[in-house]
Amino acid sequence: MEKHHLLLFRILMSLPTVRRMELTQLNCINMERHPAHVRQALMFSLSKVIENVLNAFYQNHLIVFVKCHFDYNPYNDNLIPCKEAGLKFSKGEILQIVNREDPNWWQIWPISEYSGRSFQKSLTAASHVKEGGSAGLIPSQFLEEKRKAFVRRDWDNSGPFCGTISSKKKKKMMYLTTRNAEFDRHEIQIYEEVAKMPPFQRKTLVLIGAQGVGRRSLKNRFIVLNPTRFGTTVPCAFNCQVLWTGKSNREGVTSRKPREDEKDGQAYKFVSRSEMEADIKAGKYLEHGEYEGNLYGTKIDSILEVVQTGRTCILDVNPQIVKALKVLRTSEFMPYVVFIAAPELETLRAMHKAVVDAGITTKLLTDSDLKKTVDESARIQRAYNHYFDLIIVNDNLDKAFEKLQTAIEKLRMEPQWVPISWVY
Repeated sequence: MEKHHLLLFRILMSLPTVRRMELTQLNCINMERHPAHVRQALMFSLSKVIENVLNAFYQNHLIVFVKCHFDYNPYNDNLIPCKEAGLKFSKGEILQIVNREDPNWWQIWPISEYSGRSFQKSLTAASHVKEGGSAGLIPSQFLEEKRKAFVRRDWDNSGPFCGTISSKKKKKMMYLTTRNAEFDRHEIQIYEEVAKMPPFQRKTLVLIGAQGVGRRSLKNRFIVLNPTRFGTTVPCAFNCQVLWTGKSNREGVTSRKPREDEKDGQAYKFVSRSEMEADIKAGKYLEHGEYEGNLYGTKIDSILEVVQTGRTCILDVNPQIVKALKVLRTSEFMPYVVFIAAPELETLRAMHKAVVDAGITTKLLTDSDLKKTVDESARIQRAYNHYFDLIIVNDNLDKAFEKLQTAIEKLRMEPQWVPISWVY
């Protein structure tokens, strides 16, 4: 308080069930640490002002739900104006945002039932959070974008506004997503707005994983066991060695000439190279590649044709093709994206030995090959984790299949959080 003026820095919104009003901080100072008679005097003089401000908040704010793509702990944040007011969350949590007027700090309500995991447990880590209490603070999209846009992070929150970034001692890497495509290339993800949907069957099931982790085996097992519910396109044959020839599947496309035992439209649709190149340029292919001078690819329309039969189209997408993930993650395809992670090197070595001894494969892999699979799996997870709805470590193919099958059945039985663009 200076010159008989009281600076009210921030008002945290109360939950709808709370009738009383609570002033938790003034000038970045926790009110709970002050004597009762001081708090009472301040609240008496400010009660009408706070009530008016809160009424304006309730009239103007829009409830928004977001999925978090990073972990956050307010006690490790040097920018937050009051650590006790911050709320801890983990990657994948669903948060309900009730106020975004502050450009740097959003307010959320700790409502555990909105999350697929036990969000309330993480919230109670902050000592001030009580059931039916006030909203808490999390960094805004704007603040996190700026924070991640600098390689060096020399923060200074001693200025006139709490929780802002100092303009000193920063090495700029990139700026705002709206002004620079670098953010898209670096796959920086902060929050994603989502909506809750009733149970429904996803149009596509996308399996992603390093070479040799078993994603194709899982895909084929699903289709063989339930061909009326699942289908697929012919995989992009980058090496032309493994072709899917199920009766109900759509064909792939290639620019090579058909062999003697091949017919157009069975395993492949054969077109000229110039025609295929034109379609690739027009964006008609989900993915494509070249082998021995010939082009191979999967057309987007072939996926939609499987979906239009009422089946879920299963795809094992090449993880190097980020475009494929971005194309699929729309209301047109509504994918459920599952990352098939490689197990530890020792486990992978034992699994490979078992399939060789059983005569399932004659291809021998060296320790260097197996280590490359493990390393590639870790790289894919780091780069594209924000796309994944589920992660399954394939240390046993039967158990991995059961986990995937259980997850798919839940989609038909339980509500789902999906990107807001799928709904509106």
